[in-house]
Amino acid sequence: MRFREWSYNGSIMSQIPEQVDLVDGRRLTPTGRSGVALRHPDTGRLLADGLATDAATVDAALAAAHRAWQSRVWTDLPLEERAQRLEACAAALEPLTTSGALAEPESLNTGIPISVTGAMTGGLAGYFHGAAHFLRTRGDVEERPGRHGRVVLHRAPRGPAVVIAPWNAPSPIIVGRAAFAIAAGCPVIVKPSEWAPFTADLVMAALAQVDLPAGLVQMVHGGATVGAQLVADRRARVVAFTGGLAAGRAIAAAAAPNFAQLQLELGGNNPAIVRADADLAATAAALARGMTKLNGQWCEAPGKLIVHRSVAAELLERLLAELASLPIGPCLDPATVIGPMSHEARKTALEAHIVAQVAAGATAHRVHTVPSSGGWFVAPAVLTGLPSSAASTEVFGPVVTLHEYDSDDQALTMANEAGDGLAGFVFTADVDAAFVLGTRLRGGEIRINGTGLFDLCDASTQSFWGTSGIGGHGDVEVFEMFRGSRIVGMDDPTAPM
Repeated sequence: MRFREWSYNGSIMSQIPEQVDLVDGRRLTPTGRSGVALRHPDTGRLLADGLATDAATVDAALAAAHRAWQSRVWTDLPLEERAQRLEACAAALEPLTTSGALAEPESLNTGIPISVTGAMTGGLAGYFHGAAHFLRTRGDVEERPGRHGRVVLHRAPRGPAVVIAPWNAPSPIIVGRAAFAIAAGCPVIVKPSEWAPFTADLVMAALAQVDLPAGLVQMVHGGATVGAQLVADRRARVVAFTGGLAAGRAIAAAAAPNFAQLQLELGGNNPAIVRADADLAATAAALARGMTKLNGQWCEAPGKLIVHRSVAAELLERLLAELASLPIGPCLDPATVIGPMSHEARKTALEAHIVAQVAAGATAHRVHTVPSSGGWFVAPAVLTGLPSSAASTEVFGPVVTLHEYDSDDQALTMANEAGDGLAGFVFTADVDAAFVLGTRLRGGEIRINGTGLFDLCDASTQSFWGTSGIGGHGDVEVFEMFRGSRIVGMDDPTAPM
């Protein structure tokens, strides 16, 4: 996931946003129930019942998107006019982003501390500025030299797009994917996670005020049933999903009969190799921050620590000390570093995972006492004593396993054995050795001596490897995912074949 840096100014909103669909230019209250109770992650207090869009309205959204695509009501506009309307979308979002009005609802949906959700939501308008820039600079028509006359290459929208957003960082995915979809010419239907509709509702309410063709940007609500209807429909030509492996497999299977273009980011149990010469104080600090970033609900968090045997005991001691220094508390407290899980089911699954690993022979090292407010708090845990093969699946919480190794080759074998490949980390004083290891780790983004969230460079790009998904990250890759090539030109009647 990509985030744009921003400084939170302390202004937050005080009301729970209403869950409202945006279908064919109309804002409608969903008539069904998702089956999810949206509760305050700090306390468990009920905030709202999750709503779900009925099947007929979902079909109406698909029909409106298909109509907008076929009519070319958007793509026939001059390129500069489309770019200006993308800038208008950015302007519509800026009052929300600059005021910090999205930070609190994002925290209430995710449990992530408000100091972090301010940064996550504060740069959302930049996605539309970026999409306008890509449209202007990459264009959609290019003259090519032909052998027998004029040849024109068109970058054409693939068709209606469906964006199914995760609950751990909903707003950057929703805004980023939607901005690039419509810049590419694809009408887009957004479905936020049934666990995290609040910021999506505010964003869509703002975009509904922009002069865009009906059906170009739409949103429906609900869980797997609504998602399945969207993905399996023949009118959905692009599907972008960020989430778990099981859901990704179901989406791929549902979209396969129609050969829809897919982008699936499915996560992984990301390895971190710590060599004997690493700066252990700095490494422990980075790993503690990395495993608790977004409360551990981060697809690129370090999950499997592979530590040289000679420094494993010291690193564990330092890591636990670093974890103990990170305050755990309410997500709406600006001083909190580690907040609660997004929802009760996530907390229950994490605690069950730790219990199962201990039953299998692990020792769980935990240094926090969680708040007694009744919320979805999970004390970070470092699990030792397991074989590396037992740490092969993504945990998606503030939990890591620690394994010892003796040689770089052994460390690489342990790191690459799971079959996924999203991210990885190398900690060492030998930068040349780190780059060698980095090129041999199976992953799309390998960080050396750090666990940062922001891109490694301005033009960063990464692929999802193995069971971590289909497609990849990078502004160019995301933009072009929504487009295909169509070349039109004069044939050569004198060609021998």
